[in-house]
Amino acid sequence: MKNPLTNGSHHIGLTVSELEKSAAFFTDILGWIEVKRNDEYPSIFVSDGQIMVTLWAIKEPPAVRFNRKSNVGLHHLALQVSNEAVLNQVYRRLMDNGVDIEFSPESVGTGPAKHMICFDPSGIRVEFIWAGQ
Repeated sequence: MKNPLTNGSHHIGLTVSELEKSAAFFTDILGWIEVKRNDEYPSIFVSDGQIMVTLWAIKEPPAVRFNRKSNVGLHHLALQVSNEAVLNQVYRRLMDNGVDIEFSPESVGTGPAKHMICFDPSGIRVEFIWAGQ
C-alpha cells in the first residue's frame, strides 16, 4: 500500500449562481460561520469548524444547471452529521426554510446509516449523512 501524498480536505470551492442565498443556506440554516468575503472576485467563505466551503459567484448569468447524469463535475457535496436525531433536525430545518429536497432521510442500503439530499439555492446537490455508528 502506498502512502497518500495528501492529508484531507483544506476547502471545497463551489461556483454558485446565488452567492448570498447560497451563503445563507450554510450560515442561516445549517449554523455555519462566515469566515470572510472577497468583493473583488465575489466570494464568501463559510465553515462548520471542520471544513471550509468557498462560494464563488458566477460572472455572467444565466448559469447552466448541473445534470449529475450527463455532466462531468461535482455530483454532490456530502456533509456528515453526528447522529440520526441531527439528520432529522437538518431535514426539518430545510423543510421549514423551503429548501428543495430530493429525498428525505432514508437508509443507505440495509442501514443502519441514513442520508438525505437537498439542493442549495444555486442548485448544488448537498447530501447529509449519518454513518450509523
